[in-house]
Amino acid sequence: MNRRTVAALALTVSAGLTLTACGGAKPAPGSGSRAPADAFEAVKVGEGDTTRGGNVNVLMSTDFQTLDPGNSNYVQTANVGQLYYRTLTMAKEEAGKPPKIVPDLATDLGKVSKDGLTWTYTLKKGLKFEDGAPITAQDVKYGVERTYARDVYTQAPQELNSALSDDGYKGPYAKGSGDFKGIETPDARTVVFKLKQPFAEFPALVSRSNTAPVPRAKDTKLDYTNHPVSTGPYKIERYDRGRSMRLVRNPRWDPATDPNRTALPDTFTFSLSTAQSTISQQLLADSDPTALTLDSAGGLQASDAAELDTADVARRTASGLIGCTDVLDFNTESIKDPVVRRAIAVAIDRKAIHLQYGGARFGKLTQSYINADQRGYVTQHTDLDPAGQPKVAEAKKLLKGRDYPKKLVYGYADATPRYKNMGTSLQQNLKQIGIDLELRAIPAANYYTTLAGKNMPDIARSGWCGGADSGSVRTTVDPNLGPSVDGKSFGFSNIPRYYDPKTARAMYELRGENGTSEELGRKWATLFDRGMQDYPLVPLIRSVTRSVVGSRVRNAQVGYFFGSIDLSTVSVTSKKG
Repeated sequence: MNRRTVAALALTVSAGLTLTACGGAKPAPGSGSRAPADAFEAVKVGEGDTTRGGNVNVLMSTDFQTLDPGNSNYVQTANVGQLYYRTLTMAKEEAGKPPKIVPDLATDLGKVSKDGLTWTYTLKKGLKFEDGAPITAQDVKYGVERTYARDVYTQAPQELNSALSDDGYKGPYAKGSGDFKGIETPDARTVVFKLKQPFAEFPALVSRSNTAPVPRAKDTKLDYTNHPVSTGPYKIERYDRGRSMRLVRNPRWDPATDPNRTALPDTFTFSLSTAQSTISQQLLADSDPTALTLDSAGGLQASDAAELDTADVARRTASGLIGCTDVLDFNTESIKDPVVRRAIAVAIDRKAIHLQYGGARFGKLTQSYINADQRGYVTQHTDLDPAGQPKVAEAKKLLKGRDYPKKLVYGYADATPRYKNMGTSLQQNLKQIGIDLELRAIPAANYYTTLAGKNMPDIARSGWCGGADSGSVRTTVDPNLGPSVDGKSFGFSNIPRYYDPKTARAMYELRGENGTSEELGRKWATLFDRGMQDYPLVPLIRSVTRSVVGSRVRNAQVGYFFGSIDLSTVSVTSKKG
C-alpha cells in the first residue's frame, strides 16, 4: 500500500532527547538513571487510558487517495479505514513490532484443507452494516469480486486475488462475467477460498481491505469512496472532499464482536488541506490539545528536530520503528537500458537525501527493500555506497559510449517540501553526468494514481511498508517487482514497470509453489536480488516515526505498518497530560 518491513534501525539521536509520555516517564538514552535505553524502543503516549467520549482532530496536508476499501493500496486509508470497515482478519498493530494477524469478522484465522488449497472462514454472529442489514458471506465475496474490475479500481489490492483460482474473472461489472469461482459461499456465514496453490501467509491476505463486505445494492462504483457502508465502530457523517470529514459512532457496531478496536472517542474530525508546516507548528505548540496527524514523519519538518528535545514536546511524542522504506523508482519504459539506470543510481547522493528526511532522527540509509529480519532473507548485492556517497566517476564510465536520455523528469508530491528538495539534489547529481532533470509537481491527492498511469515521470519517489505480512519477504518483493496476475506484464504495485521476461516467469511460477514461508522467502529474495541488478529502483531510507500529539490525546502509538498514529487505539481526556 504503498508502504512496510521489519528492521532494527541502528540510529543515533541527541542524548538530550527525553523519551517520555503522559503515561509515565522514560529516562533518556545516556541519562545515567539506568542502563541506556534503546533510542528506538517504542514510546506510547498515555498508555492505559480508558476515557470514553470526546473528539480527535486529525490534521492532514491532503485528502485521502480513496476511502473505498476495494480501491485502496494506501496506508492512510487503511489506518482510518479500520474505524469504518472490518475484514475477515485484521493486522493488529503493536508499536515497534510487525502487526499480529488476529480474527476480525471471522471467528478464527481460518481452517485450511490438508492439501492447502482451500481456506474456510465462518463469520461471527450478529454482524450488521450501518443501516442494520446483516453482513453475509455473500457481501464478503462481492467485496473481493469488485477488486477484479481493474479497469475501474486501478488501486485495488491484488495480493489476495493473485493467490485465488479463476484468473479469468473480470469482475462483477463485465458483460457475461458469470459467477466468481475463486470463492464459494455455501451459506450466509461461510466463506470458502479456492487457491491455485498453498499459500503460507493466507490469513494475512484476508486482512487486506478487499475482504471488507460491500452490499451489492449499495455499490456505486467509483462514487462508493464518498460513503462506504460502515461495518466498523464509526460511520461517515459528512465528507467534503479536499476539505474535511467527520466520523461519528455507528450504533449498529457491536463491541462484543470486536475486541480489537477500543472505539473510545465519540467522533473523529479530519482537516484535509492543512499545510505540513502548519501541522507541525500546531502540534509542537499544542495549539489544539486534541490534535494528531497521519502525515508521514509525523508531519515534522527537518527544522523541527531540535524541538523534540524540549520536555513538553517529548512528553507528547509517540515514536517507534516502522516497516516503511522509501525508494526512488526509475520508469523502466522510458529509461530502458539497465546500465544507464545503474549509472544514474550510483551517481545519486543518497546522503544528501537522508538529510532532507531530517537525518538520523527520522531514518537510516538502506541498501535494499528487504532486510535480514524478514523470513527467508538472503544477502542482497548492490553497487550503492553504504554511506550514501555518490560515485560520479563510476557513473560516467558506465555511460561512456551508450545512448542515454539527456533530459529526464522527476515527479514529486507537492504537499511535502522535502520531496521537492530531493529533486533539487537529484538535479545537481544528474547534471554531473550530463543529464538535465526537470522537477514536476504532482498534486498529492493524485500522486500514486499518476504513478500508476500513463503520466508516470521518469523518476519518482515511493514507499512500501511490507504488504499483508510485514515479516514476509514475498509480500514486499512480489508487489514491487513482480509481474501482473497473469504473468504477462508488470504487476499492479510495480511502479518502475519492471518486467524482465525470465525473472517475471520465475516469480509467476514461484507464486504457485508449496512450502513454508521461510523456504519460499529465500527463493523470492534470490529473484529480487536478480531483478535489482537491473536497477529498477534505488533504496533510500528505512523510517522511524516520531509523532507529536495534542496534550489531551492518550493511547497514542505509532503503527509499524501505518507509520503514523494508530487511530484504533487513541482516546482523549478533559485534562492535559
